[in-house]
Amino acid sequence: MIYLWFSIAGIVAGLCAGLFGVGGGMVIVPALIWILAYYGLPSEIVPHVAVGTALATIILTSISSMSAHHKRGGVRWEIFKNMAKGLVLGSLVGAWMATLIDGAMLQAILGGGAILMAVKMLFFPNQERLDIPPPADYKQMISGVVIGILSAIFGIGGGSLTVPYLSQNGVPMKQAVGTSAACGLPIAIAGALGFIWFGHQGGSVDQVDGLIGFVHIGAFITISILSFVMAKVGARLAHALPAQTLKRAFGVLLMIVGVQLMVSGWL
Repeated sequence: MIYLWFSIAGIVAGLCAGLFGVGGGMVIVPALIWILAYYGLPSEIVPHVAVGTALATIILTSISSMSAHHKRGGVRWEIFKNMAKGLVLGSLVGAWMATLIDGAMLQAILGGGAILMAVKMLFFPNQERLDIPPPADYKQMISGVVIGILSAIFGIGGGSLTVPYLSQNGVPMKQAVGTSAACGLPIAIAGALGFIWFGHQGGSVDQVDGLIGFVHIGAFITISILSFVMAKVGARLAHALPAQTLKRAFGVLLMIVGVQLMVSGWL
């Protein structure tokens, strides 16, 4: 039965990614927290496994998205190369920091992240500013470190951070989105590897079936495949449905989910 819930999470995450352009992590992390807790995974590691697994699932979807944007000339590879160095370092540091946080506190932090994402979706659409040149190479790398840390802690591909950063710093919106899609790959790989490595260091996960470090292999495979397929469906639906209305509805739902995670994490 648990794989049915993994499948539903993957379908919803893929549809949301295609419809709204948001990373599946914002859907996958809360879903996995509820699913894994319900099926008896130790509560102290549930949030860590949810984040680590969500990062692993982003690997496949980011490759697909990156390839699609590259074919349309939407990836600024010179910016990607600079940011990727910082993203790898930041994601490893973020994974390490997340494993040091108590499970309940991490869940509350994840809830806070969902609320911030909801506020951004509802009230602060991305804007582009083309009257300035892109940041210097070293600034791009430093920004990559910061984005990598936050992305690894929250289990996201970084698009909600990278797109506004680039579009506000002289990169056209389409190229900001495409470059952000490419940046999701080093975040996902480094973050997932970090959660696998640091998960083993504590020793508590070694006694739980189905886990490699803080990554649930069954959930990773199921969600990756279905979110990959459904993201394409969501992208097609985005052209046929009132996307802005749906985006607001998703923002409200994300707000409710975030509040629930924060409250249950604190109590």
